[in-house]
Amino acid sequence: MNLFVVGDVHGCLHTFKGLLDRHWNPDKERLVQLGDLIDRGNDTPGTLRLAKELRQRYGTNAVFLKGNHEYEFIQHIENGPNEYWLPQCGFETLNQLRSANIELQEVSEWIHELPLIWENEHVLISHAGIADQVEFPFDEGNELGVLWNRTPLRNVGKLQIIGHTPCKSGSPEYDQASHSWNIDTGAYRKVALSAIRVTSLGEVLEMVQFPVDPRDVSENE
Repeated sequence: MNLFVVGDVHGCLHTFKGLLDRHWNPDKERLVQLGDLIDRGNDTPGTLRLAKELRQRYGTNAVFLKGNHEYEFIQHIENGPNEYWLPQCGFETLNQLRSANIELQEVSEWIHELPLIWENEHVLISHAGIADQVEFPFDEGNELGVLWNRTPLRNVGKLQIIGHTPCKSGSPEYDQASHSWNIDTGAYRKVALSAIRVTSLGEVLEMVQFPVDPRDVSENE
């Protein structure tokens, strides 16, 4: 089964749904969204609702990974006010969820269970990638770990697919040294939501860039 890997969504519900409706074939492809479903965009509640519906309908063929924004949300709910996250985007996300009558604890529990990676023998997908110099890549608080890393990646002998750091070019970028693709193209910045279609052997079939729906991002973003 091929893989359809989607980059950072950041609450851009209409864009995410449009991308899936137009380009994902759930009968032939496993969907993997590599984290940061929430924050920044105009509809975090709807984005979470869609993700839950897809997981319920397609089971293991709809995979959602944890990103650093999910981590920050969990820290806020479980450990008290997250003063780093709140002014960046947390206040807006909390307001959206409360307005939609969604229990914050339920959201925290759902995203807490999201995996950090999806992998097979040929492909490894995570939010920020396996850093070249990291000792504990799966420590969620590690600045070089798979939720936070912004340093060069290690060549792990597989194709790595990551997001987290928006590509300066506005298009997905390939790094030959680490054999990795970064597909974060800044949906919340009104650039595009990108996805990559690959075989289970890690062969790239297609790169997709879907324009951001203007309903998803406020004018002041």
